[in-house]
Amino acid sequence: MKRTYIDANVLIAAFQGEESVARRALQVLDDPNRELVVSDYLKLEVLPKPTFLKKREEVEFMKAIFDSASENVATSPRLTECALNMASKYDMTPIDALHIGAAIISGVDELVTMEKATKPMCKVAEVKVISLHS
Repeated sequence: MKRTYIDANVLIAAFQGEESVARRALQVLDDPNRELVVSDYLKLEVLPKPTFLKKREEVEFMKAIFDSASENVATSPRLTECALNMASKYDMTPIDALHIGAAIISGVDELVTMEKATKPMCKVAEVKVISLHS
């Protein structure tokens, strides 16, 4: 089994994306050879807006992914320190650094994102990053 940390944009694309984008995201989420790893930061990024807007189906979709994940990486001083180091080293956004930090701390095989391969997140050497961006 491949342990895969999922970036927020993969979940959003799976639910809201146009057909070809959603299909690429769903192939990862539905892959029986993957164990999904999520984090508290991922929840914070994808649940508040559809909850506030009362988009029940989207909230249920997101919660189903979280429930099916093999691991939830909780926030911790170690994760924050890792994220600070990654943000400083690669000049990435704080939330991307937190996702990278969660992936590193949990020891996943890969992090899957919809970010363009030219983005700082995709240049990280500490964890394998797979971009589904076309």
